[in-house]
Amino acid sequence: MDSIKSDFQRPDGREFDELRPCRIYPHWTDNPEGSVLIECGKTRVLCTASWEDKVPQWREGTGLGWVTAEYAMIPRATGTRNSRERDGAKNSRSQEISRLIGRSLRMAVDFEAMGENAIYIDCDVLQADGGTRTASITGGWIALREAADWALKNGKAAKDFVRHQISAVSVGIVDGAEVLDLPYAEDCRASTDMNVVQTESGEFVEIQGTGEKAPFTSSQLSFLLDLACSGNEKLRIKQREALA
Repeated sequence: MDSIKSDFQRPDGREFDELRPCRIYPHWTDNPEGSVLIECGKTRVLCTASWEDKVPQWREGTGLGWVTAEYAMIPRATGTRNSRERDGAKNSRSQEISRLIGRSLRMAVDFEAMGENAIYIDCDVLQADGGTRTASITGGWIALREAADWALKNGKAAKDFVRHQISAVSVGIVDGAEVLDLPYAEDCRASTDMNVVQTESGEFVEIQGTGEKAPFTSSQLSFLLDLACSGNEKLRIKQREALA
């Protein structure tokens, strides 16, 4: 990596390639088969994983399992109150993020080994300060891992069906500088905003990148991906430490 403005200062004093403090609390609630509270800076997300001994109707008879996700913000996750989202009436942003989380976590699973069972991942944002979707993916994987361990322990699955470790982090260009893990104060000013989902070997699951206020070059893209790889590697260490 060879691009960064030497005089750039971040609002919270971090280096350009430094993650926000990340704290992960596994087994956060008692009822779900998997649950975790993840804190990335001031962003806090509760992720739960619920096991069902059946799959959606369209999946029946295939011998394959299923994983899906739902994302929502509680009414005062942000500075002003949002209306509570009801079933069937999620806003387009929540629907898009739910699909992203679901796609990302399905990449972790061997559905044949899972059998005709389903896991529902619910990600509820308790406090939002940027990076809620990436925190949901990172925390959601831990909840998924816990649910898989529960299934193995309770005879619901014959073998481990989690084949990949999944994490996600944001990168962007703010005031001309490429930075890792953007809080809201940077995200709202970013000329380029990107979310990067990866496996434990650094393979890419999904890259969401947009020139919000200006286009970006191939060299900037390469730099941002290098930043994301570094950040995701650190997050996967955090995930493993939490599970240990």
